[in-house]
Amino acid sequence: MKKRQILSAALAAVMMAGTVAGCGGSTDSGTDSKAADSAAANTEAAAADTAAAETASDGGSASAGEGKVYYLNFKPEADEYWQDLAETYTEETGVPVTVLTAASGEYEKTLKSEMAKTDAPTLFQVNGPVGLASWTDYCYDLSDSAIAGELTDESFALMDGSKMAGIAYVIENYGIIYNKALLEEAGYTAEDITDFDSFKAVVEDITARKDELGFSAFTSAGMDGSSDWRFKTHLANLPIYYEYKDEGINNTDAIKGTYLDNYRQIWDLYINNATCEPTEISIKTADDATADFVTEEAVFYQNGTWEYNNIADIGDENLGILPIYIGVEGEENQGVCTGTENYWCVNAKASEEDIQATLDFMYWCVTSEAGVEAMCHDMGFVIPFASNLESENTLVNEANKYLDEGKTPVTWVFSTMPSEEWKNGVGSALTAYAADQTDENWEKVVTAFVDGWATEAAAAK
Repeated sequence: MKKRQILSAALAAVMMAGTVAGCGGSTDSGTDSKAADSAAANTEAAAADTAAAETASDGGSASAGEGKVYYLNFKPEADEYWQDLAETYTEETGVPVTVLTAASGEYEKTLKSEMAKTDAPTLFQVNGPVGLASWTDYCYDLSDSAIAGELTDESFALMDGSKMAGIAYVIENYGIIYNKALLEEAGYTAEDITDFDSFKAVVEDITARKDELGFSAFTSAGMDGSSDWRFKTHLANLPIYYEYKDEGINNTDAIKGTYLDNYRQIWDLYINNATCEPTEISIKTADDATADFVTEEAVFYQNGTWEYNNIADIGDENLGILPIYIGVEGEENQGVCTGTENYWCVNAKASEEDIQATLDFMYWCVTSEAGVEAMCHDMGFVIPFASNLESENTLVNEANKYLDEGKTPVTWVFSTMPSEEWKNGVGSALTAYAADQTDENWEKVVTAFVDGWATEAAAAK
């Protein structure tokens, strides 16, 4: 298989900035693009896997003292592939591997619950320094591990002082996914969209002709728990990114809200040109938005490269991704949002045998043919390791075109958001504003964003 070098100087710089900035809000992510099976179902599956593992350890294919692996997976959309990969590894090595997948938006809660058990996860995830703060004592130093030697750049390591507390295992992109065929049917191509003003003109023209065209501009902006992270976290990344860029910083205890008017205008565009009324978004879900796109009821859909498998029925030839333009000077040179909040950590409190078994499993995942094929092709990941394969994910390849054109990727600075409570406050305010779009209600969004940030940042200290 042809290998793909994923690191250009621009991407390396983005990732370095993202790693320094850190990650926050450990219970939601762009990678939570689809809800997993219920937490109860996952728990039952984990219990069954654990029982099987115990049987193997007591006299099955794995010998006593060989160690076992228990991976608490963050990505619901990848659960099936991790289960298959775990089974393959056990068949090859005899080492029992249990995979439990947390439900969408429930990872931190599940992690706390599982870590309190006797048989705690040996492999888990944090989303950067802010998420790491709660788990640093549980993180084994990966500095001398074999997998660390496979990283294509040191910026993909999550450092805690001199300790390598975590290692990124996937690099992702998000922006505005679009249906090329529908856009052309409306009389446009991506070349017509180079900034917010040109995007707004296209979107509002589609809305004006939606009865004639038979589709809307945007999918529903769902604000239930399966979908609201797209806006209270991922969309909110843009005004924070540009403020940090102006100030020359990568974190703050007091956000100014310099670009919140820009945040408002892109939010207005989303909710007033969609498949549903703005008053309905509180009950709209991630599944609703996906269905809007797959059934070709909408041209545009804010989401990321992780969503590819769920929308592939549109056809690779019809899938593209645009940067999220919010009306900032120079944004015509902007690429899509690129980064990671997915860092593997090994439980330092596990037994020596289980730690070694876990390190061996991680290394196998990113070096063996079966592991790399599963991660790069089945899961659709771009992995920051020497073994990375050219992607079969059309959205990844479309996103990479912006790098090839010299566009500047937008760093994932949402990792610096002070808390999940802050995100929830912004999300609630956005929902209320959508139902009644007055200046007074927007001021409540501003208050949640600016005052809420200061409050939560102070509380974190």
